[in-house]
Amino acid sequence: MPELRKDPIVGRWVIIATDRAKRPVAPRTEPEAPSGSFCPFCEGQEDKTPQEIIAYRDRQSRSNEKGWRVRVVPNKFPALQIEGELHKRGEGIYDKMNGIGAHEVIIECPFHEVSLANLSEDNIREVLWVYRDRLVDLKKDPRLVYGMLFKNVGAAAGASLEHSHSQLIVTPIVPINVWEEMTGAMEFFNYRGRCIYCDMIHQEHSTEKRIVLDTPSFVAFAPFASRFPFETWILPKNHNSHFENIHKTEVDELGTVLKTILLKLEVALDKPAYNYIIHTAPFDTQTLPHYHWHMEIIPRLTRVAGFEWGTGFYINPVPPEQAAAFLRETEVDLTPRK
Repeated sequence: MPELRKDPIVGRWVIIATDRAKRPVAPRTEPEAPSGSFCPFCEGQEDKTPQEIIAYRDRQSRSNEKGWRVRVVPNKFPALQIEGELHKRGEGIYDKMNGIGAHEVIIECPFHEVSLANLSEDNIREVLWVYRDRLVDLKKDPRLVYGMLFKNVGAAAGASLEHSHSQLIVTPIVPINVWEEMTGAMEFFNYRGRCIYCDMIHQEHSTEKRIVLDTPSFVAFAPFASRFPFETWILPKNHNSHFENIHKTEVDELGTVLKTILLKLEVALDKPAYNYIIHTAPFDTQTLPHYHWHMEIIPRLTRVAGFEWGTGFYINPVPPEQAAAFLRETEVDLTPRK
């Protein structure tokens, strides 16, 4: 069974999951598998994955068979497992608990496609809506506290399979990075009486130097203190702390926004490896006036090395104003490719 262990100095929790060593991680020095090779995520290979949790599929089709558009399955090599009790306990000054949680894979299309940006806007909207569905369902479990939705693209970003997919890991505690972010937002709210993310949107509109894309309900921009070159955030303009409270009309618009930003990054940076993460409020909180869900997209153009690990500082060689201008001027075609 996996185990969660807490660092007694900074309060960071670590997942000890020996089964993860069995997952199919390709060596970084080797090229990715060529198209046409066996892929367990492609339609027709449903028996090569665990039984599906949910799928958006054709009406006449049956579970775990062909006919799906977006499919969610348990991760075959989970970081956390859904069965069991937390059994929180101490060992001297150390705190630990059983590795209870959920680890799911969202397979984003039935055909073999590497890039989410090549999918249709309708397909991407269904991916976003299944994100929402899974958070709504898993937050009913009183053992679970936080849902982290993320996507790894390319070996340099941690992807072990190239077929377009994303993941959801749900933990029984709030991760330290999320806690620090929420604490900073709370401190700003207590001092100013306003949401710092709403203020950021207003600030970016007032200067327009770092905005990449502006739509009726969303704004995408390079953050002022970007940690990485071409780091891009997507924020809803209407204050909302929980991603799972998103409205259908917002999902429709976000599908277009996300596709556009990913295409811009692919065209401008020659299809880089990247991660994206959806930052949202914990399950066990009501609507928060100080916190604002958002999506962070991080191209993997630089490496974190000794100085960054030792200090927590990041060295970004591309000013966000230049990155935003470059992406803003990059023209893309939203027509889906297969």
